[in-house]
Amino acid sequence: MSRFNKKGSREMPEMNTSSLPDLIFTILFFFMIVTTMREVTLKVKFTVPAGTELEKLEKKSAVSFIYVGPPTDQLRATMGSGTRIQLNDRFAEPAEIMDFVAQERASMSDQAAQQISLKVDQKTKMGIITDIKQVLRKSWALKINYSASKRN
Repeated sequence: MSRFNKKGSREMPEMNTSSLPDLIFTILFFFMIVTTMREVTLKVKFTVPAGTELEKLEKKSAVSFIYVGPPTDQLRATMGSGTRIQLNDRFAEPAEIMDFVAQERASMSDQAAQQISLKVDQKTKMGIITDIKQVLRKSWALKINYSASKRN
């Protein structure tokens, strides 16, 4: 039989932390890959429509969005309840769209691949859409996607 040492002052062995930085780097890399950052805060109400036809975008970074609809409930007191146009994080008028398209085109590496996507609420009057399309034609925005939404 072996003898057991009954001294109470045994020390705990130190934990090996040499692989900890690799583990943390792997977790950080995973979250960087799977996380997407929202670039624009929506200031207009927009309900995603049910699509009947889908078009796969080859270069998502080449798409610029123009949102059209009534302001959100928080902004309705200051902006009114009429239809508004949102370019990035600000409200704009149809005349400002040409400058927006030029700025977006200048910030892209492949300017020929630029696409403009209109996301429009169902109850928006067609007059404002026509105004936007006219300005886009003048600014040489050649690829324009249009999607309307249905609000209940």
